[in-house]
Amino acid sequence: MYFTKLFILIMVFVMSTSFAQNLERKDVPEKYKWNNSILYENLDEWNKDKTEIESKIEDLKSFKGKVGESAESFYKALRIYFDTYKLYYKLSDYAFRLADEDIRISANQSLNQQATTLGTQLNEAASFISPEILKIDPAKIETFFKQKKELEEFKFYVYDILRLKEHTLSEKEEEILASAGLITSTMNEVHSIFDNAEKPNPKVKLSTGEEVGLSSAAYYKYRAVGNRSDREKVMETMFNEGYKKFQNTFGANLAGKVRADYFYAKNRKYKSVLEQSLDANKIPVSVYENLITEINKNLPTLHRFLKLKARMLGVDQLHYYDLYAPMVKDVDFKFTIEEGQNVILDAFKPLGDEYVNTVKKSFADRWIDYIPTNGKRSGAYSSGAAYDFHPYILMNWTDDFESVSTLAHELGHTMHSYYSNKNQPFVNAQYATFVAEIASTINETLLNDYMVKNARSKDEKLYLLGTYLDLLRSTIYRQVSFAEFEWEIHKKVENGEPLTGEEMSKIYYDIVKKYYGHDQNVCVVPDYIAYEWAYIHHFVGYTYYVYQYSTSLIYAIALAEKIVKEGQPAVDKFYNILNGGSSDYPIELIKKAGLDPLSPEAFDLTIAKMNSVMDQIEELLNSKK
Repeated sequence: MYFTKLFILIMVFVMSTSFAQNLERKDVPEKYKWNNSILYENLDEWNKDKTEIESKIEDLKSFKGKVGESAESFYKALRIYFDTYKLYYKLSDYAFRLADEDIRISANQSLNQQATTLGTQLNEAASFISPEILKIDPAKIETFFKQKKELEEFKFYVYDILRLKEHTLSEKEEEILASAGLITSTMNEVHSIFDNAEKPNPKVKLSTGEEVGLSSAAYYKYRAVGNRSDREKVMETMFNEGYKKFQNTFGANLAGKVRADYFYAKNRKYKSVLEQSLDANKIPVSVYENLITEINKNLPTLHRFLKLKARMLGVDQLHYYDLYAPMVKDVDFKFTIEEGQNVILDAFKPLGDEYVNTVKKSFADRWIDYIPTNGKRSGAYSSGAAYDFHPYILMNWTDDFESVSTLAHELGHTMHSYYSNKNQPFVNAQYATFVAEIASTINETLLNDYMVKNARSKDEKLYLLGTYLDLLRSTIYRQVSFAEFEWEIHKKVENGEPLTGEEMSKIYYDIVKKYYGHDQNVCVVPDYIAYEWAYIHHFVGYTYYVYQYSTSLIYAIALAEKIVKEGQPAVDKFYNILNGGSSDYPIELIKKAGLDPLSPEAFDLTIAKMNSVMDQIEELLNSKK
């Protein structure tokens, strides 16, 4: 359904806050708060739109069974369908943000719940649109487009539905598949409940004498402690006692999820789950295959990083439990909001005057809510759902570099939404996950380059380069290793082979050893890492999703490198993504931006960037001797 497809594109980027939020919202200066009043000045206006949407829902229902009667009927059904959603997005986005300002205010939470309920009603009322379009003869639809020129606005949307016709079943079969979701969603729920609540958390005694229960949050914290023996204890205890004991349970659950994936793919007439997952946005299977091939080809660069990390940690032999230890000592960067804004404006200069001036406008016109206050939602996000208005950003500023980096990231999403809304009709204004992180990650890359260039000391430069290098390792290599594991376990089921927890542990362990150079003594991967797959919720919560973290970063780094080296011509091409929304498929938008996702160019540029960062770190280390 259209609502589900679009609204999920509100981007969330979690940022932890390290201090108590003790300000009340009323005490925050207006310039640090977003301005919601441009949407609704009062609740009466909001309720007026709510009543109008309810009326439009009834109007929409009147087209059921009539979509294909004539070009005029076809147009009117689509017109009211999208106009209703556009108004709903304005209404729901306002309620969503109002609720986030202070989650303690029940009236605001009630408003948000009303919006959610209304969205469900709209989804249900609109559910006939796609099935009825699929019932119309394609030749008749061609005639409609010739007869009614106004239909041109909806052409990409309609033909994307028709593209999937061979994978769409009869109305009754679709109902059965939809009902199966009540069963197939169980594996995700089981994993969440068992892993987070019912599975005992193993305990470990640290060198300080402190005994720690290894919940997921505690493991995340203590796997990075300075004491090496403590890191080893924490990781070994977590996986040997927390997951090895339950590998058959986790395995049976994940195998059930993989079989459910294949159930849907097979019944929708796809050759594989991978083909079905990527086909939603017309992404060729070769993109996934190429990602894994290229990253495997470039494992020597990861191995170079691992050797550099061993040097920086002062150890002769790196172990897997050393991966999360900080490479460099922390640097106490301090930025007021205004200082952060100025840094961002300088860092974004390679993107051109138009881009920078739009960012300035976001600062001046109060698109951003900066200050953490009592009751405010934590984290950060960008929302561009209100089509006829500017996007909004939620922040929780903590005067550190992470705040600046997070704002740069969210501004990438905001500029993407702003330009897509400005240049596309509502039907094409949203954008796919496959391209969503490119704009945000380009901003982070440009910010990091700027900060390194303007670092005031070697320690600052080492900190910036080291944290960026860790990002590349974890987002490119680690996520692709996950993608390779996911692919392998799906192929097992699709080939009719048994898939048990023990088999998953073997597959996972072999992949991790290959990536981290275990057999070449680059990094020792102990046998308990075989059970790490059970800890990673993405495998059971999503299907072929994690690879997009890697592709987004790879394409973003490559495009950023082109922008820095080629200047305005590369910026102009990048606007094909910013302006593009969903006017074309993600792969085509990336090609228009100057990269061929099926070629090695993006990988070559990204790996060269990673090696360049390591060159700079080694030069700094050598100069400090």
